[in-house]
Amino acid sequence: MFTVIQKLSAGLPWTIALTVVSFVVGASLAIPVCMLRSSRNTAISYFGATLILIVRSVPPIVWLFAVFFAIGQHVIRLSPFAAAVIGLSLITAANLAEIYRGALKAVPKGQTEASKVMGLSVWQRYRYVLAPQVMRISLPSASSYAIGLLKDTAIASAIGVADVALIANQLTQQTYQGLEIYAWAAVAYFGLSFFMAYVSRVVDFRLRMRIER
Repeated sequence: MFTVIQKLSAGLPWTIALTVVSFVVGASLAIPVCMLRSSRNTAISYFGATLILIVRSVPPIVWLFAVFFAIGQHVIRLSPFAAAVIGLSLITAANLAEIYRGALKAVPKGQTEASKVMGLSVWQRYRYVLAPQVMRISLPSASSYAIGLLKDTAIASAIGVADVALIANQLTQQTYQGLEIYAWAAVAYFGLSFFMAYVSRVVDFRLRMRIER
């Protein structure tokens, strides 16, 4: 049992790193995509909507295969981890862009109008009025997506990322003790998910207190 736990724990850093990096990169890319989707220009808005639709309509495993085998072997050499980050970041950007857009629409229009009356520039309106509220409103949905992303990182094992899922599969092939091995792998994913949910609640509470001041 301890040998199984020790070997599975070697994959935890890769699982955590893949989740964190993909989420951070995707969350950053989601901002310009959200702006495209929220544009008052119909053509630009449709362009943003089309990008989101294309990315979300293709299964994640297909994106990872496309990046790793098509781009990673014929255009620019990519490691399995880099290919997984690129693929998952694109998917994250598309999903978070919709979450941001929903949060942006939830901000009362009166606040935007008031900021215009006060003479704030577009940048100042986003920085001091809209961004804090969008962050607060979108946090629960974004946190739920982050937990889902953690579980989706398991598909990265299909292209060779040495995460918990890949190690569990290798151990099962070597020992034929799949029930015990995958049970411990499930415990690892549950523990990480529980920790992420706890952190999101703490951050949500602090943001709410900061906004209410």
